[in-house]
Amino acid sequence: MNQHMPAPAASADPLADDWRAGGFGLYVHWPFCASKCPYCDFNSHVSAAVDQGEWAAAYRAEIARLGAELPGRVLNSIFFGGGTPSLMAPETVAAVIEAARAAWPLANDIEISLEANPTSVEMSRFRAYADGGVNRLSMGVQALDDDDLKRLGRMHSVSDARAAFDIARACFDRVSFDLIYARQHQTRAAWRDELRQALSMAVDHLSLYQLTVEPGTAFGARHAKGGLKGLPEDDLAADMYLETQDICEAAGMPCYEVSNHARPGSESRHNLIYWRQGDWAAVGPGAHGRMTLPSGRVATEAYRDPAEWLGAVRAGGSGESLREGQSPDDRALEYLLMSMRLGEGMDLARHRALARADLPAAAIADMAGMGLVRQVDGRLAATGQGRPILNAILRELAA
Repeated sequence: MNQHMPAPAASADPLADDWRAGGFGLYVHWPFCASKCPYCDFNSHVSAAVDQGEWAAAYRAEIARLGAELPGRVLNSIFFGGGTPSLMAPETVAAVIEAARAAWPLANDIEISLEANPTSVEMSRFRAYADGGVNRLSMGVQALDDDDLKRLGRMHSVSDARAAFDIARACFDRVSFDLIYARQHQTRAAWRDELRQALSMAVDHLSLYQLTVEPGTAFGARHAKGGLKGLPEDDLAADMYLETQDICEAAGMPCYEVSNHARPGSESRHNLIYWRQGDWAAVGPGAHGRMTLPSGRVATEAYRDPAEWLGAVRAGGSGESLREGQSPDDRALEYLLMSMRLGEGMDLARHRALARADLPAAAIADMAGMGLVRQVDGRLAATGQGRPILNAILRELAA
C-alpha cells in the first residue's frame, strides 16, 4: 500500500499547501571534485583529502535540523549532486539516506539519485551505492568522442563511459546520462551520429545540454581572450537543438523539459519537484532550498565555502547563510519560469492563485496564433516551435 502525504494542517494561509502540487524532496550537495572542468560554474572544489566521517556527521545534523522544521512530510526523492557525489564513500551516502529516513517517512516509491562520473574509481562504488539505497544513477558522460572529452577537461574516455554504463545498468533499474552538444568544431552530422549512439545505450532518460560559456569559468576566461575557437554560430546551435528533439521523439524519448528527455514514466522525479514548484530541503555547501513553513515559504541558501559550511554545522549552528521569505508574487514568477520549461506547462489556476491575477490574455492569444504556445485543459505550455525561444515567451508572459 502506498504512503500518502498527511492531511493538510489548518492554516490561514491559502497558499500553505501549494507545495503539494510538486511534492517534497531532499537535495544533498557534495562540493568536491577530482578536477575542475573548464566549463563548470557549479560550486565545486578540488581537495586532496576529505574526512568522510566528519562530513557524514554534518549532513546528519543538518537533515535532523530540517526534519524538525518540516515534521511529518513524506519524502518523495533524494538527490546527491555536486561536485562529484560518486567521490563520497558509500558509507557516507548510506548515512545520509538513513538520516533522511529518521527525519521523514519515505514514499514507497522514493527516487534516490546520485550523480557519477565514468571513471574507474567511481564505477567501482556503484554496487555499494545501490546496496546503500541509491536506485537511480545519473552519469556525466558529456561526449562520446575522445578528443572532445579532452577538450572538456574530462578524466574518462569513451570506452570508460561505455564500461561504466554497463556496470550501472547491472546495479540500478534507472540510469540516466548527460551529453553536451554545440561543442567546438562539432558538425550537425557528428552530433546526429553521437545522439543515435547515446539513444542506443540509453535506458530511460537523457539530459542533453547545449554548451554554454559562463563567466568565471576557464572557458569563460579563454573565450574573453578570443581563444575558444570553433564554437557553432547561433543558427547552427538552434538547428542542433531542433534536430535533437526530432531524433529523441522518434526514438520514444520525447522532451519533457527543455534539456531532458525520457520514456513516459521515467522522468526525473526530483527535478520535477523543482519545475513543479514543490518543496525541497537542501544541505551541503552552496545548496539552495525552498520550504513552506507555518510562517510562509522561504528560500534558503547555504554557505558556499566547504570549510565555512562545515565549521558552522560542527559548531552546532545552521549551514544556511541566507533565509528569505517569498512573497506570493515571488512564488508566482518562480512558478511561471520553472513550469514553462516543462512539456506539460503550467496550471493556469494555480498561477492565478499565486499571482492573484491572470496572465496577459492578449499576449497568450498572439503567441498561440503564431504556434508558440498552446492552451489545453487549463494548462499553458510552449510548443515545439516555441521552446527554442522560451525566454522571449517568458518575457511576454511576465510583462
